[in-house]
Amino acid sequence: MRRHAGLGLCSACWQRHPDRPFVRAENLIAELAEPPEWLRDFAADLAAKYCVSRACTMITSLGRLLLDEQPNHPQALLERSRRSGRSMGSLARALETSFTGQGIAMATDQGERLAAGRRQRRIDAVPETLRPPVDAFAAFMMSSRERARRAGTRPRSDATVEAALVIMRDLARFLTGERGKHDWALTDVHDVEAFLAGSPKARKRRLVVLGQFFRFARWRKIVLVDPTRGLTCRGSSGFTGATLTLDQQRVLFRRWTTDRAVHPHEALLGMLALLHGASSREVKMLQTVDLDLRARTARLGDRPHPVPLDPASWAVLERCLAHREAQRTDNPHVMVTRQTKSGRGPASTAYLSHVLDACGFPPRMIRCTRLLDLVNTMDPKLVAAAFGMDPEATMIYLADRVDPGRLPDPESR
Repeated sequence: MRRHAGLGLCSACWQRHPDRPFVRAENLIAELAEPPEWLRDFAADLAAKYCVSRACTMITSLGRLLLDEQPNHPQALLERSRRSGRSMGSLARALETSFTGQGIAMATDQGERLAAGRRQRRIDAVPETLRPPVDAFAAFMMSSRERARRAGTRPRSDATVEAALVIMRDLARFLTGERGKHDWALTDVHDVEAFLAGSPKARKRRLVVLGQFFRFARWRKIVLVDPTRGLTCRGSSGFTGATLTLDQQRVLFRRWTTDRAVHPHEALLGMLALLHGASSREVKMLQTVDLDLRARTARLGDRPHPVPLDPASWAVLERCLAHREAQRTDNPHVMVTRQTKSGRGPASTAYLSHVLDACGFPPRMIRCTRLLDLVNTMDPKLVAAAFGMDPEATMIYLADRVDPGRLPDPESR
């Protein structure tokens, strides 16, 4: 049996030995003429977050970058470690987390690259004859976003731009496939109405985007007439979504407080939405520094005051913190996944959208149930102040509804 010369271990035991990453780092330091000061700390960070073989592989890859003839200052090293494609690689993510945490390098533009790729895929899905105006519209939205950033106003997010391009892609496919039109100038109000009728619940959002596009197209002389002019969103502006019954709320409460087989992330998101009206974004952005262990409160999103947590919610939160502790991560967020435990970013929106799949109800329905109950039993302005919302945002939950107990008795007239 082959044994390691230094420690007298067999090859299999040496491959799993916890000191192996540190030995590999020391060997690399010996090979370098000017080893960087951060190398030992980085190797220790890898050894704490990854298995032995994975950490050694990453140190070896880092060694190839340090031994080439390219500049080795942190920013240049970080850029060279990135892989092409949608993922920049685990080594680049680890270097970015370490360097930005120490303040010796700036974060990469990986998020912007991924967003640009998503936009381009949506543009490429538009039929070729209708594609150039959609491409120009996407460039217009991006330039408008840059102007909004410089002006200090609210710029469009990547998700908003991508959603608009999806609507334009669907309209272009509808025009070419069902209406036989291959020029935006041929679009009339009947085409737009037929497209909107295909998804009545999305009428308002679709009409807003179509209005923006055709105003842009008219300004660029792509069309002579705006076919969306005069169209309205029709229907009530109040809340029309589905909510949970009281029995369904009881079932979910028992599931998240008594069933230990439920994943801690599901229980945390569900309980905070069910009892405290927390949104998915508030939960995913929640960090350990936002928790007051003595007062048992948590700061959620932009709410002006800490939210007191009841014993059931606090027990679920402690389960989630124990799950986070078991992952041995430096990520400051309470909800840490396998993809984010080696970095410092929050869980992805896609992950949050599927956390509650096992219970059968989406987070939005659960949160709206709580908001609807609070607004109709309390003053909507107080609810808006407590949640950090605009007063108009809570008023939609009062539309077309009056508590019968607040109406005067007809017999007393």
